[in-house]
Amino acid sequence: MSDNMGGKKFQPYIPASKSLPELTVTAIVLGIILSILFGAANAYLGLKVGLTVSASIPAAVISMGILRGIFRRDSILENNIVQTMTTAGEALGAGAVFTIPALFMMGVEIKQIMLVFIVLTGGFLGVFMMVPLRRMLIVNEHETLPYPEGTACAEVLKTGEKGGGAQAKLVVFGFAIGGVVKVLTDGFKLFRSDVQTGIYNFQNAFVGTQIYPALLGVGFIIGPKIAGQMVAGGLMASLVLIPAIAFFGAGSSDIIFPATEALKTLDASMIWDNYIRYIGAGAVAAGGLITLAKTLPAIWQTLRSTMVGLNKSKGYKVAELERTDKDIPMKWVLIGIAVLIVVIAFDPFTNVGVIGALAIAIFGFLFVTVASRIVGIVGSSSSPVSGMTIATLLIVAIAYKSFGYTGTEGIILTLTVAAIVCTALAVAGDISQDLKTGYLVGGTPWKQQVAMMIGVMASGLVMGYILTLLDNAYGMGSEALPAPKAALMKILAEGILNGNLPWTLIFIGVAIAVVIEFLGMNSLVFAVGLYLPLNISATVMFGGFVRLIVNQVIKHKKDKEKATRIERGTLFASGLIAGESLLGVIIAFIISINPNIIPTEYLLTNQWLPFLVFLIVCALLYFSTVPRKQKA
Repeated sequence: MSDNMGGKKFQPYIPASKSLPELTVTAIVLGIILSILFGAANAYLGLKVGLTVSASIPAAVISMGILRGIFRRDSILENNIVQTMTTAGEALGAGAVFTIPALFMMGVEIKQIMLVFIVLTGGFLGVFMMVPLRRMLIVNEHETLPYPEGTACAEVLKTGEKGGGAQAKLVVFGFAIGGVVKVLTDGFKLFRSDVQTGIYNFQNAFVGTQIYPALLGVGFIIGPKIAGQMVAGGLMASLVLIPAIAFFGAGSSDIIFPATEALKTLDASMIWDNYIRYIGAGAVAAGGLITLAKTLPAIWQTLRSTMVGLNKSKGYKVAELERTDKDIPMKWVLIGIAVLIVVIAFDPFTNVGVIGALAIAIFGFLFVTVASRIVGIVGSSSSPVSGMTIATLLIVAIAYKSFGYTGTEGIILTLTVAAIVCTALAVAGDISQDLKTGYLVGGTPWKQQVAMMIGVMASGLVMGYILTLLDNAYGMGSEALPAPKAALMKILAEGILNGNLPWTLIFIGVAIAVVIEFLGMNSLVFAVGLYLPLNISATVMFGGFVRLIVNQVIKHKKDKEKATRIERGTLFASGLIAGESLLGVIIAFIISINPNIIPTEYLLTNQWLPFLVFLIVCALLYFSTVPRKQKA
């Protein structure tokens, strides 16, 4: 094992001298299944709310429940392999839904082989490009880069050595609740999935919420501060911008671009579609770039440290390395990267050409390096992946336009390059967390890296089909699946290559993001709330509000007790997300087979019943977190 800071040798939970079952057939099979399931769940969630959550902890808990509870296997390293493969699927889903749905929104024919090619090349590049960075970031900077999700997952795995059945039950219970609510709303159409009302004497203003458990779970996990900033963006759109536009345009018969109808004839939803979504797009783009700009010192430090670290790594000899310090041989890593770049340059599926391949190689390595370090500080959920993807898209779009590519062809090429880079970033960030977990528990790095590639392959082969199912059932960019990040990518690519953006609206959004940043808030989170319909961000806020109440109830407890309670709530919330998301994919599959099987009208139209159901789910989330003696 390599030395850390101060020359002290770190001792993992399972020492290098001890070998346990790790990359076994059982672990691989279970990991493949979970990688596909969580990949589908995260894809649905990303399309719904524009955010994704880490699957490492629920994956670790589920793997412990199955491997220990059913198969009576007790290897912590085997559990680690399963959660590593699962997060591969989750990361692939996150990278795919931030970009690829833009291709669906364009209405062009998309072949499955093209979708598979995009996610697999991006996923494999993310794994390969992270391998040379492991020793520098995970080992040499063990004391300075905490990798919060990776460290938390290691603690869950170590705790599971003493039995994790109760934790697994929380995930399963949450899964059941989330799935049942989804089936009753979107499957049987028993009652409405949203509650909405106007405000007396407040023209075109409205408030409302959806009752989807997944969004509630997201709110609990991200906490009240981030959830509050997101709903603030939604309130800005619904209670400020839309009413203002409606008020000033009430007597106007003018048609103002990009709308095609007179301003006075537009209702709230039409105002959002014609104006607010461009303001929101400008705000999200600015928020992403601001987030990226704030990390520039870290980017420079990362690039400089990477060069130094790679030079130091040359002194290592494979024969001298212990089990816990062996990566995939560098020769195979470099061959893998080179082959992927050459294949991308000349493949007949995407046709991005040498320009696209060079852009992927340059931005891939640059931003993978950044992502791998940044997640070590702020975690995967706060990584500026969207900002780095936006920067890539803007530069690539300009490059393609300078070479004469415009219109639909240029837009598709630009989005494809951005999709591959985005997928690589998401996967690299997640494998960094997984390798940190492995470092703490004593896993074998090369086995984790192989497991990650197997997980990428498993999820990548079906991801295109899942996205197609969801598009056919709900429609990309619709109210059911807004796909906010992908819609932004489409707007930016079209604007640069076709020159038809309503730039005033875009710059209004940019100005809003800058103002919010000066107020000390997270401009990207606020901007996502501004872009999304209010009923989505309001649902997220309910989850944040539950977390706020929980924090108040347990604030006088010891830190260990607090962490345990929040972990319980996080597991239940993760179950809610997985249950609703996976049932959403299943319902989409049923619709693709026979669209008439799902009712078109809700059986009960009263809005109080779904709201009551939603409050019950909120209560269950609270009670899963706070023990009986503390509920008062």
